[in-house]
Amino acid sequence: MPKVNVYNMLGNVVEEIELSEDVFGVEVNQHVVWEVVKNQLANRRQGTQSTKTRAEVRGGGRKPWRQKGTGRARQGSTRSPQWKGGGVVFAPKPRDYSYSVPKKVKRLALKSVLTSKVQSNEIIVVDEIKFDSPKTKEMANLLTKLNADKKALIVMGEKDANVIKSANNIPNVATALVNTINVYDILKYNSFIITKDAVRKVEEVYA
Repeated sequence: MPKVNVYNMLGNVVEEIELSEDVFGVEVNQHVVWEVVKNQLANRRQGTQSTKTRAEVRGGGRKPWRQKGTGRARQGSTRSPQWKGGGVVFAPKPRDYSYSVPKKVKRLALKSVLTSKVQSNEIIVVDEIKFDSPKTKEMANLLTKLNADKKALIVMGEKDANVIKSANNIPNVATALVNTINVYDILKYNSFIITKDAVRKVEEVYA
């Protein structure tokens, strides 16, 4: 079983814990991870792009010149795609880009990225994260003491408004709960900071 150190809010090691082999020690499947990330990004697309085809552009009803005898190429409308002000060929229209991925694939991808964080030493387990009130400075100091990268994801076992508000004003730092973590966000942030109780909940849910 993989083992990691547990830090306190002062940045000191207080203990060492074993992580579940079924969640943090699986074989990393890069193709499955790619498939799930592609799915997440596709589902986030608004799909509201829209341009006009030659049938929708205003004007161009009259043939610009006669068919033969002018020496120029034949033209039927000034709103054909090759004309300035003409329509767009294969114009993009509003559409839904979302599609579904099997739950087993999502679960395997999540386990793969969690394992990769352990293997690359980018996971930081903290015994607890608590603030008496929202303090951005205290959160910044905590990240410094934990030697966290500038891009950090903080995962909590339970929602804590003080922690969330303390992290909101720090660029490239985000918070999440065990039931809201996803493959893309874990990969996006270099440091994966997670509380000890959140680790046990992750193991309970995904093992």
